[in-house]
Amino acid sequence: MANGPRAGTVAVITGGGRGFGKAFGAALAAEGAMVALIDLDEGAAQDAAREIGTNAVAYGADITDEARIGAIMAELGEAHGGIDILINNAGLHAQDYSRPIAEMGLAKTRRLFEVNVMGTIACTLAASPFMAGRKGASIINIASAAAFQTGGYGTSKLAVIGFTMTFARELAGQGIRVNAIAPGIILTDTIRTELSTETQTRIKAMQYLSDDGTEQDIVDAMLFLTSDKARFITGETLRVTGGFSAGI
Repeated sequence: MANGPRAGTVAVITGGGRGFGKAFGAALAAEGAMVALIDLDEGAAQDAAREIGTNAVAYGADITDEARIGAIMAELGEAHGGIDILINNAGLHAQDYSRPIAEMGLAKTRRLFEVNVMGTIACTLAASPFMAGRKGASIINIASAAAFQTGGYGTSKLAVIGFTMTFARELAGQGIRVNAIAPGIILTDTIRTELSTETQTRIKAMQYLSDDGTEQDIVDAMLFLTSDKARFITGETLRVTGGFSAGI
């Protein structure tokens, strides 16, 4: 769709080597956007970019590395005249980070918040100068239904939702909308590997809807929030949970 609605736009996606990030990149590229995939695993980002095609480029980076992230955003912004979409998708979410804080310990808890919260802030601050004044400029932060529960991981995602509201206010004057998506349990390959069948069954039983959530559900939410159809939406968190978080 070279002449599609995204033609000529530039999208930056962190955690772009696999999972949601890769799916976001493929969907935006299919609509004509140039997508930059940033991932700690540079090889995974390169493989994803090759799979997506000529509209994709890859970068290896830790999103907490302010200098490296700043350099990438500057390179992209200067090469393409600006950045239109930023998706802060990278984050820590493995079982290791879903345990009680007393079990994780201070070092692991600090790393969790450095990546999930400070990494989101670092990428937003680095990209926003290149997004200012761009028609339809949009930032999407990937939160989680866990934000509406307890625990270290959930609290880190609650902070992401809080900063979504903060940046929506601070960047509105530059024409940049900032929203978040809070997925429920989405049965990706990673989730199937990390969560026991018993845990998956327990969480699904808390949903209002009996269907399984899919990666495409989250992609569709992203496509809506970054489109002109959402031009008057900012500072919001779209829960895509099958009703899981509705009663929490």
